Amino acid sequence: MSDADALLQEISAYLKPQDVERVRHALEFSDIAHRGQLRLSGAPYISHPIAVARILTPLHLDAQTISAALLHDVVEDTDVTGEIIARKFGKSVADLVNGLSKLDRFKFETTEDAQAENFRKMLLAMARDVRVILIKLADRLHNMRTLDAMTRDKIERIARETMEIYAPIANRLGLSAIHQELEDLSFKHLHPNRYAVLSKALQVARGNRREMVGKILTALRQRLTRNHIPAQVSGREKHLFGIYRKMQTKSLAFSQVLDIYGFRVLVDDVPACYHALGVLHALYKPIPGKFKDYIAIPKANGYQSLHTTLFGPLGTPIEVQIRTHEMHEIAEAGVASHWMYKSARNTPINNLHQKTHQWLQSLLESLSESGNSVEFLEHLKVDLFPDEVYVFTPKGRILALPRGATVVDFAYSVHTDIGDRCVASKVNFELAPLRTELRNGDRVEIITAPHAKPNPAWLNYAVTSKARSHIRHFLKTVNFQESAAMGERLLNQALASLNVKPREIDMAAWKRLLKTTGAKSREEILADIGLGRRLNVVIARQLIPASEAMDQLPTGGVITILGTEGMAVQFAKCCRPIPGDAIVGVIKSGQGLVVHTHDCPTLRKSRGGADKWLDVAWDKNISRLFEVGVRVVVANQRGVLAKVASVIAEAESNIENVNFTSEGDYTALSFTLQVSNRKHLAEVMRRLRKLPEIIQIARVKNAVA
Repeated sequence: MSDADALLQEISAYLKPQDVERVRHALEFSDIAHRGQLRLSGAPYISHPIAVARILTPLHLDAQTISAALLHDVVEDTDVTGEIIARKFGKSVADLVNGLSKLDRFKFETTEDAQAENFRKMLLAMARDVRVILIKLADRLHNMRTLDAMTRDKIERIARETMEIYAPIANRLGLSAIHQELEDLSFKHLHPNRYAVLSKALQVARGNRREMVGKILTALRQRLTRNHIPAQVSGREKHLFGIYRKMQTKSLAFSQVLDIYGFRVLVDDVPACYHALGVLHALYKPIPGKFKDYIAIPKANGYQSLHTTLFGPLGTPIEVQIRTHEMHEIAEAGVASHWMYKSARNTPINNLHQKTHQWLQSLLESLSESGNSVEFLEHLKVDLFPDEVYVFTPKGRILALPRGATVVDFAYSVHTDIGDRCVASKVNFELAPLRTELRNGDRVEIITAPHAKPNPAWLNYAVTSKARSHIRHFLKTVNFQESAAMGERLLNQALASLNVKPREIDMAAWKRLLKTTGAKSREEILADIGLGRRLNVVIARQLIPASEAMDQLPTGGVITILGTEGMAVQFAKCCRPIPGDAIVGVIKSGQGLVVHTHDCPTLRKSRGGADKWLDVAWDKNISRLFEVGVRVVVANQRGVLAKVASVIAEAESNIENVNFTSEGDYTALSFTLQVSNRKHLAEVMRRLRKLPEIIQIARVKNAVA
């Protein structure tokens, strides 16, 4: 029997005759379209789409999905267009095929950008219709099975991509068999020698342990029957990469991995699961800390089961999974169980689809808020991190978060507004910082404030894609708004130097400028000026007619520093300017306006000459604090640091940082203090000089040097 006949026979077992005919039509169309094409292995190309379709038939997927699987490479590799597919097979099949087609028509700067953008397109299509990713996973699985025909560098790239992206997606959707085979094949191609050694060791162990496995199976069945629990008991073997991963994470030799074999118990209902657990714990003693209840708290992919590890004969650990038949169906088919078991009363499957839909919606949020495709791919990899912790809200709702997640991740998982406005938290009724890493069973309460906003430092410890994408999106938006405001001030200064008032620039002038520069909006040009990507003087001259620009002579203008500009104005770390210092401004590309003291050595050594400097001045009513460097040399005496810190605090200054170096009888203390202006700094230094232990004190003007 040919592969094509086998496919038609397989779908005839569950599809209606008219649906089988639709699939036959798609098969014939694909065969004609690919005629004459060969795979790298030398096999006719049609063998690949047929193999992809056959991977999907055990999941009982519908005729549209099987047809799309047969046609998934037609648009990419032949002259057939999406319009032809839609006309012959319907819009749904055409949409599925389109979601699987790469973006070959576009030019990307790097291979990584192209790869990331292809993932982005595929996952956008997946969010609309989950069947896209089911076909893509089957496509990737068959490609992995036939990877040997490729060059070594391509093999490694595809295998790594499969291990990092596709296998975790299969796991996230609950497709157990596909997930495990993708991991094993990736392992085989990435580490061929390790795979070969481990595979041989497993075959030897399988023979040595066959008798013991048989005895344990018999004992489990007899004990369950004696307690009147109808059950199917079977042995299961860990997949090869699962064994390798356990050896890696726990630093074990193969001989120390005793739970290569596990046992699965399938019962009729949930009470029977817990009854069976008690019976088996009476047969073999449970190992403390090795019990997990995924029935009460299911995994994010809908997986439900009781896991326990027992002391078996001769002290051998036995892993046992106990679940209902329905839970087993979901564990094996995951989100695809929707097509296998369509009963509306099948609540767990409905819940699984709801969770999958929520996950896809969060992917869409990350998709819309990511600045670029590579950033989105980073979010996706984080989101697919398999290990999870389960934490509780104050009302008892359970949230699943990746291992390593912090309070910030929890806040964003509750709601975006909660995350944006969180200022503190209580973990298990005690105040805890936002960077606190959460553990299983923690009860977390978020404290918010109306005017709070995300902090850039959160990116250092937020791990979930939702939290990171929202924080980045907020910072980019704020940065854009602040840069546009600063750009407007810089442009107004340039216009003033040309004796032109801003209100004299009409909309027609702005429209001409937008057409000339290719910018999308006035705000974009202003933000570019604020970030140093465009020169304010150049834009000013472009906004006024050429004849007028020639007649104007620059008259100068000063930009006032308010201290509230946010990220649009940076205060140079090299000289740490504070109100009262004579200052100059420099526009740096991507950073905006950077303020230095007028005598900053670093500024004078930089490439930009004095003609690139801007006139800036402090506003008279600045109320914020600024960082300043102070070096204090003290005599080595007990408690001197405490005395110095006390005087600084009494002068209403904060110590941001302190370092010290001992030099014989003296110690040099380097402080970073927060002060409001030069007068405040002078008051702090005056009070410090009164201490008898102080030998020398000075402001550090060139901190970098």
